[in-house]
Amino acid sequence: MKLQSVSLLLSTLSIALSAPSPYRPKPKLVNKYPGLDVLAKRAGLLYFGTAIDNVVLNNSQYISIAHNKSEFGQVTPSNGQKWMYIEPQQGKFNYSMGDAITKPGREAGQMGRCHTFIWHNQLPEWLTAKNWTKPELVKVLENHIRHEARHYYDSCYAWDVVNEAFNDDGTLRETMWLNTIGKSYIELAFKFARKYTSPRTRLYYNDYGIERVNNKSIAVAEMVKYFLKRGVPIDGVGLQAHFTTGRSPSYNETSASIAQYNKLGVEVALTELDVRQALPDSHEQQQAQAKIYADSVKACVDAKDCVGVTVWDFWDPVSWVPETFPGYGDACLWSANFTKKPAYYAISDMLREYS
Repeated sequence: MKLQSVSLLLSTLSIALSAPSPYRPKPKLVNKYPGLDVLAKRAGLLYFGTAIDNVVLNNSQYISIAHNKSEFGQVTPSNGQKWMYIEPQQGKFNYSMGDAITKPGREAGQMGRCHTFIWHNQLPEWLTAKNWTKPELVKVLENHIRHEARHYYDSCYAWDVVNEAFNDDGTLRETMWLNTIGKSYIELAFKFARKYTSPRTRLYYNDYGIERVNNKSIAVAEMVKYFLKRGVPIDGVGLQAHFTTGRSPSYNETSASIAQYNKLGVEVALTELDVRQALPDSHEQQQAQAKIYADSVKACVDAKDCVGVTVWDFWDPVSWVPETFPGYGDACLWSANFTKKPAYYAISDMLREYS
């Protein structure tokens, strides 16, 4: 090679080495472990959410999970919006407990489900101790719904308007509402809710034991059909889904129950999902619990119009189960030391199949 050619080659090489490299975008970092809400949305649901109780709001580790939008895209006050806390004295309203959950939820970008306008439990003494006339109690009911609905006007994707109004045999539960107003109290509650909530808010009837096609779930379906025929506003049915390891509905049974409401033209949600276990817990029970959780969520994902799933809290120490069902517990997705349980991963793995 001639000296002139070598010189030219070295000059060209020097220019190439000193020139800036062509732009190559950095590869996006992919989260290998997306949260349950992220996966639920990929699978077609509107949200995966959790209920939150006020008793645990001082636990920073709990709060960091509860308001982690990737895990929970929706939050529900499990107690703070019930009558005894909202209207502890007649005409005197206190929204502090509900706000303590809904406000941080909005700040975290989470949706809200609101729970509940009317129930036979957790009522203040001023309401239960008096013998009301029908017109008086109707007025009290409307006034309560008006104030609470207006306060949470833009905070609720959905309201559980009436909670647990039926017995297991499909008859109406005997309550002060039924005894004083008559069966029309349910219809009135929905009409009042529609009158005072945002037009965008979905109005739900919510109950347990309706996750199979049975006397109770059929009675609820008949009520929905009757309401729709008469123009009574109702948008959805909440299947609470409080289950027990060893005697929970199957995927097919839950799917069939969801379908009976979807066929009527209303949406469905699993609103209070948990799976309690006989104590002490065991590896076998955890595996069974995991399957129940995954199958329940899958039934919602596969349904025509099941919009989302809410677990009734996610941390075992604050579950309602041990107090209500002595000898049972460990019903949630996180254990006492904040370890994710097999049920969490079973839901996650199932949802990934839809991604």
